[in-house]
Amino acid sequence: MSEILYEITSENLETGMRGYPVGYCITSSVDPEKGLFYAGQPLVDMAYWDPERVIYLIYHGTEGSESEVDEFSSKLQERSKLNPKTAEAIQRLPREGHPMKLFSCALLITQMFEGTDDYKEDCLNLIAKIPEIAAIVINHHAGWGGINPSKPSLGYMENFTQMLAVPDADLDDLTEVFRVFNVLHYDHGGGNLSAFTGKAVASGLADMYASLAAAMDALSGPRHGKANQDCLQFAKDVLDKLGEDATADDVEQLIRDRLENKELIYGFGHAVLRVEDPRATVFYSMAEQNFPDHPLVKIALLLRDRGSKVLAENPKVADPHPNVDAVSGTVLSAAGFPYPEYFTVLFGLSRCVGIARQIVYERVEARDGKGLPIIRPKYYFKDKK
Repeated sequence: MSEILYEITSENLETGMRGYPVGYCITSSVDPEKGLFYAGQPLVDMAYWDPERVIYLIYHGTEGSESEVDEFSSKLQERSKLNPKTAEAIQRLPREGHPMKLFSCALLITQMFEGTDDYKEDCLNLIAKIPEIAAIVINHHAGWGGINPSKPSLGYMENFTQMLAVPDADLDDLTEVFRVFNVLHYDHGGGNLSAFTGKAVASGLADMYASLAAAMDALSGPRHGKANQDCLQFAKDVLDKLGEDATADDVEQLIRDRLENKELIYGFGHAVLRVEDPRATVFYSMAEQNFPDHPLVKIALLLRDRGSKVLAENPKVADPHPNVDAVSGTVLSAAGFPYPEYFTVLFGLSRCVGIARQIVYERVEARDGKGLPIIRPKYYFKDKK
């Protein structure tokens, strides 16, 4: 007899399906008190691993030996080069609008020229090619000119960094931050909006690229991936209002004033976590060590301290602690990438790895290889008369 996990009542409807189990996720999990795990291992322990080593873990479900990771990295490098027609088509996209629109279109374009209609092949190809796709999108949208030639032998994120034409960037600082940002955002369980959307689209047997384009459209919203952009703007607004000499008491009063005026405090709270997001802890540590004198870093640290204090006073706030978006944009800016309109593209560049692997599981591995059926939840008719 199947175990009854939940009894659904009318109070559970129209709640975003929050917390209701619908399947299994083989790549990652989120514990409310311990944070994010990749394949059963705490993410914070691998924050500074080579990206290829972490991708191997997510893809295979087990940590690879040095030789296994090297072989896997070589295979990704062999698959990484885009068809010139793909790059040319992406660079013909209009530059108006948010770059996530271009990123989604770029994924569809890649399928037209390079798709195999094999979920496993397209998963590995996509993981290998996504750094160049993202670099082309950012360079093109920013008007920074053509892309620097791909050099995959440099390393997964090292190559991405050098392909960008970021003005006046310190490539060492930028590479380190991009590497950590990439690793920390690969996956976040199976039920977040972008992952669920991508898997739902794939359940109708849409190809990998179409499914990921839909996932990136889901990621682009301010309640999901665009939150890091909004959080950075919030930190900038606080800095502009209080100045570089702001004190902790100044920040606390600003927070109280905003709450009194029913204005939002960005970067706090999480749908699952009930502690400070361990990914945020990694970034706060990086900010303190690498960029302690940067004005935005100082503000972010003050917000971390006083924001949690003030929000914890409200019993209705389930999680008064900072999430990763509270500080990730600040660290990117301090490292020489002060372009918040591209933060969600960086998020998508990373998250495509986990979502693609989840799609492979649901399409060709689950239920003894039969794959999962098409997504079809039940809705009740509601008479509004």
